[in-house]
Amino acid sequence: MAYLVAFHWGWLAGAFAIGLAMGWVAVVHRAPGVSRLLTWLMAALAVGLVAAAVACWIPGRAGYWLELLLILFVPYLVGCGIGTWLRAMVVMRSMRQRSAS
Repeated sequence: MAYLVAFHWGWLAGAFAIGLAMGWVAVVHRAPGVSRLLTWLMAALAVGLVAAAVACWIPGRAGYWLELLLILFVPYLVGCGIGTWLRAMVVMRSMRQRSAS
């Protein structure tokens, strides 16, 4: 994993930036939510993929791509969270300024 971080730091920064942008946009998006069953299925898939990477069940190039996918997913999710939080702070601040006027 340390090799992946050292070698792919630019891609990790890019994943964070894309996550930041998607988090900023996600506050505005008004779509129906994901069902509880689909949420549990996606969580089970994520746990299975992490278990496969940690246990080295997938050898060779496919295992490398799996680990790279998982390590790129982390900064993307962190960026999404920060982008959503920043957008919420901006919206709350503008609402407070409108109500004070």
